[in-house]
Amino acid sequence: MLSPLGFCRNTPWKFASSSIISFIFVAISQFSLTLIPHYFSSFSLLAQLSLSAVLLLAISGLGKTCRLFLFRVHALAPAFVFFNILFIWGVHVTVVRKEISYLWSIVFNAECVLLIFGLYSIVYGDPGHVAYKDGTVTELLQNEFSDSISDTEEHRSLKLDAFCEQDIPENSVPMTRIRYCKYCRAYIRGFDHHCPAFGNCIGQKNHLLFMALLVGFVMVEASYIACSTQFITKSKIRNEVMLESTLFGNLAISTRLFSILQVLWQVLFLYWHLYCICVNIKTDEWINWNKYPEFQNLTQFHPEQSYLEPCFRNPYDKGVLTNIKEFLSLKE
Repeated sequence: MLSPLGFCRNTPWKFASSSIISFIFVAISQFSLTLIPHYFSSFSLLAQLSLSAVLLLAISGLGKTCRLFLFRVHALAPAFVFFNILFIWGVHVTVVRKEISYLWSIVFNAECVLLIFGLYSIVYGDPGHVAYKDGTVTELLQNEFSDSISDTEEHRSLKLDAFCEQDIPENSVPMTRIRYCKYCRAYIRGFDHHCPAFGNCIGQKNHLLFMALLVGFVMVEASYIACSTQFITKSKIRNEVMLESTLFGNLAISTRLFSILQVLWQVLFLYWHLYCICVNIKTDEWINWNKYPEFQNLTQFHPEQSYLEPCFRNPYDKGVLTNIKEFLSLKE
């Protein structure tokens, strides 16, 4: 079976160079954000957040261009996530921690440790790979890589026969929910989506961990927002030196802006995945339902219509409580 992690197939030199590019990109992004409080300190929080978002998008576009045409090396998204966590953690330890209580500091440090451990687990963990027989691999991959994927009875039979029987427990997710990931080039049981941020698929074996990590990221960033806000408030009350005139003060403000932006989109992302769990549908199934026969209900909308049009139906929805129970009791 092919490796679940695209970047693990790289050579050690390419892996190291990609990690270095990720580190440089994080440093440039985070230190560039300090320009917002330094030059726009009189702006409202909403205006500073808007400027920060525009600046990050500009740096991201410029960084992508440089990586493709100058360095010819792609950054690693998991390394990018990891270095961002370390950067915020470092600002907390060197700057913010001095003005907050020991309890807040202990809580935040513990959250960061758990988050990094969870990140390592999901990046290098098995999302639910399904073994397949060597004799049908070539034909199977050719069908999956083609632009128009066949969904005939013969092709579906080929898919079912290709998997090793001992890899499919009787009471597992139905065979129809084993999907192909073109990034990992592997079949995943309970496939939800390929997560670029973690460099791995989200499937039956790590879906619960994925949800826990989403909650963990929101909690860590929310805790940092609270800690940095406390630091900024106390510093302004003392007013010994203008906070925006020092690098440490700008770092505290800019990392708070970064954390707020992260929480905003991550909460929406978390809400979407909670909704999918409640109705028992995967992200891939929601986007590509017209490729999966079990989600198609052929209907004749008009009496004079000579053909049937597919409309969406969810055969896996068993009610919110049952769906949540099924999600929490998924077996490896």
